[in-house]
Amino acid sequence: MRLLNITLLTILGLSAMSCQSKTKSEQKHEIIAEVSPQELQQYETAYFASGCFWCVEAIFESVKGVKEVVSGYSGGKEKNPTYEQVGYGRTTHAEAVEVYYDPKIVSFETLVKVFFGSHDPTTLNRQGPDKGAQYRSIAFYKNESEKKIINDYISELENKKVYSAPIVTEVKPFSVFYDAEDYHQDYEKNNPNNSYIRNVSVPRLKRFQAKFPELLKNQSH
Repeated sequence: MRLLNITLLTILGLSAMSCQSKTKSEQKHEIIAEVSPQELQQYETAYFASGCFWCVEAIFESVKGVKEVVSGYSGGKEKNPTYEQVGYGRTTHAEAVEVYYDPKIVSFETLVKVFFGSHDPTTLNRQGPDKGAQYRSIAFYKNESEKKIINDYISELENKKVYSAPIVTEVKPFSVFYDAEDYHQDYEKNNPNNSYIRNVSVPRLKRFQAKFPELLKNQSH
């Protein structure tokens, strides 16, 4: 019986530490936009998917020159997907982020470096405890110049043998991005006591920050 209890607790603990392990009840925070939609129009946008968008949003938010990051869905064909559909693998979309950035401060090349440097691009349809095609690695491009930047950086990583396994990141033309529900925005900031945030998201953010201190905003936590 003791062994059974330990097994059940282990399973429950693992299930609690996944990107799907939240309830809307812990999300009753007022969403306050740091930058207005009108202001955002003056900035460039970039799109990436590299696992749970709670983690990815927090990582890009910490980078100098990034003005706003929105969690959402992209890479699939279904219109207006919901979290319930994407999170449980019922669409062809991936959890993704929309990054608004000032190219005078941070370049697209640097954002690509942030993308590859903040996740494992060699794990197919998985990041950390999150498994499924909705967590796959995708670098989106909006033009041929961005496509070349991404592919050149992949070649550089491969030539330097940075990873022991092949890079499986999809290099994909950007089509459309759907904002995730309001309660997903700034999730890491608004839910510091969530078990996934404490055990997965924050450690991943800290690893990135330790790796690229020169890219961080002064107020990054």
